[in-house]
Amino acid sequence: MRRREFLTGTAATALSTAMVAGGGSFWATRAAAQGMDAAQKWIETEFTRSALSKDEQLAEMEWFIKAAEPFKGMEINVLSETIPTHSYESEVLTKAFEEITGIKVNHQLLGEGEVVQAVQTQMQTKRNLYDGYINDSDLIGTHSRMQLAYTLSDMMAGEWADVTNPGLDLDDFIGKSFTTGPDGKLYQLPDQQFANLYWFRKDWFDREDLKKKFKELYGYDLGVPVNWSAYEDIAEFFTEHVKEIDGVRVYGHMDYGKRAPDLGWRMTDAWLSMAGAGSKGLPNGVPIDEWGIRMEAGSCNPAGASVTRGGAANGPAAVYAIRKWDEWLRKYAPPGAASYDFYQSLPALSQGNVAQQIFWYTAFTADMVKPRSEGNNTVDENGMPLWRMAPSPHGPYWEEGQKLGYQDCGSWTFFKSTPMDRAKAAWLYAQFVTSKTVDVTKSHVGLTFIRDSTIRHDSFTERAPKLGGLVEFYRSPDRVLWTPTGINVPDYPKLAQIWWQQIGDVNSGAFTPQEAMDRLASEMDQVMARMEQADKAAGVYGGCGPRLNPEKPAEEWLGKGGAKAKLANEKPQGETIDYDELIKRWASAN
Repeated sequence: MRRREFLTGTAATALSTAMVAGGGSFWATRAAAQGMDAAQKWIETEFTRSALSKDEQLAEMEWFIKAAEPFKGMEINVLSETIPTHSYESEVLTKAFEEITGIKVNHQLLGEGEVVQAVQTQMQTKRNLYDGYINDSDLIGTHSRMQLAYTLSDMMAGEWADVTNPGLDLDDFIGKSFTTGPDGKLYQLPDQQFANLYWFRKDWFDREDLKKKFKELYGYDLGVPVNWSAYEDIAEFFTEHVKEIDGVRVYGHMDYGKRAPDLGWRMTDAWLSMAGAGSKGLPNGVPIDEWGIRMEAGSCNPAGASVTRGGAANGPAAVYAIRKWDEWLRKYAPPGAASYDFYQSLPALSQGNVAQQIFWYTAFTADMVKPRSEGNNTVDENGMPLWRMAPSPHGPYWEEGQKLGYQDCGSWTFFKSTPMDRAKAAWLYAQFVTSKTVDVTKSHVGLTFIRDSTIRHDSFTERAPKLGGLVEFYRSPDRVLWTPTGINVPDYPKLAQIWWQQIGDVNSGAFTPQEAMDRLASEMDQVMARMEQADKAAGVYGGCGPRLNPEKPAEEWLGKGGAKAKLANEKPQGETIDYDELIKRWASAN
């Protein structure tokens, strides 16, 4: 429907009626018509790809205009971390939203640690710092217990019904289970998602001379590693045997180890469960999750992280995971990687001197598909990726039925300390930037999928060959094996900060992996013990705070419903799979 045709329809009829009636309704209707003009412009120039038809997009925008009318002229503040998706929201979508609805949004971008700090400060002080946050769903256990954030399920059915988009389509959000509390209610709305997958140089893996040499040395085919044994062999192969490709010194592994908060995320983002430390269960292990924290099925009370309390944070699989992280970083990564932080390590792949990375966040796909003219040495002259992404290999303790990796799910969160009108306006903005009108375009910018309808869109079928397996992964049934931190973690901000300090002591050589994980598990139990007392005294965690198990000898738990017992052989035979066969398997399962 062209603009002129639309204005001779609904908007023009309403405008004529208002002119007859006179008064404020005339100006409200005029503003609505201006909003529709703006919506038409944005749909025709920016939101040209959508799961909706043009008429459906216009109808959705008309709803936003009407719902936003009471808040027109308001200026609100929201906060998120700095990744390409949120930069697009901050720089482009705020302009579109203001032109269409009349609500001005200051969308601030900070580092992830600073976002968590702001969230924690607003929870502690109950002062309104921001009207909305894109806050990782890793805090679902915190928000559902402390009840300081609005429960979206309740608000959408109650006080926010008038500002809840009838076309929101919650079932289309692939991360809805990540933002659902133990009470079955939705606390956060996904805004962006990305997984940590395996990344490798397919052009090198396909070279016949390298395939032959690898087979001679290790006795099996060079390919996508299924287990950590194969990953380690490949890391050794490229670092110590291949050494140089096209005149460039190459390495078989990339990671980071700087003593900073993002080192903690490196481990809490399911590294222990990738090794096999947790229990079976999706989206998170039951009773032991990827942090090694125990919470019995049907309970909302964490029971401990230490092996002696039935947890697994310092069990054999967890210690093995930390030992391998440290060992691979020292032996197979480029010089200096141990001093990199999260933000330095991932873009470093674009230099083109690394064969593989076991722990690679797909949020950086946008950087890895940049042309050679921008310094990216991992694409060819035509911009086609020389690399691919694939499922993460699992450690020797992993069992079928466990999660296989981490998926970040940055999600809209609104606190009760925010005045109701400001929270409603922010909720409208959150729905706008995740709407079907906008989402396909936004996903082409940031490549952080949240909607199944977007993943299935024809434009991503066309673009898939240039995205190195990202589309195939998100269309595959395997995607459910990558999940965020779950509900066993009772207070993410308090517990997460413990990790990087203890793990940093391994990298510095101050403590062994076992000593560091013993200290980490003990400190988590101490913090949870204080939470338990606060919950019992004042209901801080709504009765769902920790209830720690009494300590018992580790032998009474190891391999008997607690942490898994130490394996006699932690390096079984390496196993790989051909990448092209993997893609065929995914396609046949769709």
